[in-house]
Amino acid sequence: MLIRFEVSNFRSIRDRVEFSMVAVDRERAAARAVSGLGESLLTVAGIFGPNASGKSSVLGAMAHLRRAVAESFPAREEASLMQPFTLPRDGARVGEFVVEMTVAGVRFEYRVTLESGQVQYEGLFHYPERKRRRLFERRGSELTLARGLGTLAVARDLLAPQVLVLSIARQVGPSLVGDFAEELLSIQVWNASDDGYAAECWREAGGAAIALALMKLVDPDVDEILVDQPAAAEGSSGVAIVRRGSGRSMVCEVVDESGGVRRWFSVVPSVVAALTSGAVVVADDLDAGIHPLVVAELVRVFGDRVANPKGAQLVFASARTGLLNQLNRDEVWFTEKSEEGVTRLGSLAEFAGERVRKSENVERSYLAGRFGALPEVGGMARELGSVVDV
Repeated sequence: MLIRFEVSNFRSIRDRVEFSMVAVDRERAAARAVSGLGESLLTVAGIFGPNASGKSSVLGAMAHLRRAVAESFPAREEASLMQPFTLPRDGARVGEFVVEMTVAGVRFEYRVTLESGQVQYEGLFHYPERKRRRLFERRGSELTLARGLGTLAVARDLLAPQVLVLSIARQVGPSLVGDFAEELLSIQVWNASDDGYAAECWREAGGAAIALALMKLVDPDVDEILVDQPAAAEGSSGVAIVRRGSGRSMVCEVVDESGGVRRWFSVVPSVVAALTSGAVVVADDLDAGIHPLVVAELVRVFGDRVANPKGAQLVFASARTGLLNQLNRDEVWFTEKSEEGVTRLGSLAEFAGERVRKSENVERSYLAGRFGALPEVGGMARELGSVVDV
């Protein structure tokens, strides 16, 4: 499970921001206790804020780190490990990623520091019996390994300025390092522009009862999902929906469905993979073109112990404020831009301390401007009237 994530110098993020899945209100059923951690973790968290405030940058940083671990070896020099802050900042070229996750109930901490796209520092630690122990540390081209990780010594010969040790560890046999790498790579990444209804995304999910149940949320008449169908026309995805009603069935290509159905169809494989394995889903613009009741039901699924017995986590970005009252205060995060164009990220649970009551109508308070992170729309009609030639 994801514990927390930090990033600096990435897209609209200049200074360090931290995102956490540690529960503040631990007494409720939605908070999952992790005995080896001494904390309870959330299974749902949403990031809200104006357009262009940096929601996508926060989630994109998680996706970027995952991709770097997957691809930096053997891609070597072709890999790009940085997407630095996009506005001037006194020539700063250093960025950092930090992620903490549990593997089999044990806390792991991974850190990467980059300068000009090259790895300056990389380290992995774990906390058996809650004591911090080093698995490896890498400073430039110097690699130090814990005892028992002799098989990873080959990494010394494979290191390059843009190659991560964690990426190499996946290739050299089983170890605690490799286990953590696979946990990180199990994160399911989705955004509204994904062409996720292609056949390869559905080969594993297509026969799952949960996939069909999720599709019925948007269309109760869906009876079956067909994968690897012969292409009926150019541009066909090879995936089709079977609808049954009035004693007959109808096969419909997914590419011919509405935009909302296609988007939902594309997110379902990630949700199925997460719920069946206890993984993390990172979903940008989760509610784009999808009915709010469907999105609300998906949030409930991840928070329900029966529907989500393995503790899968949903981390999403949304501009739809109606979801705010469905979430607990520690499940809500806000982004906003400073005057310098820098993304700031904050938790509602930390806003003004205990004055954010559990019973508060968060949506109403947010729209009233109490928490900031609102678009500046006042006076737009007057401004447009001054520039439109009538």
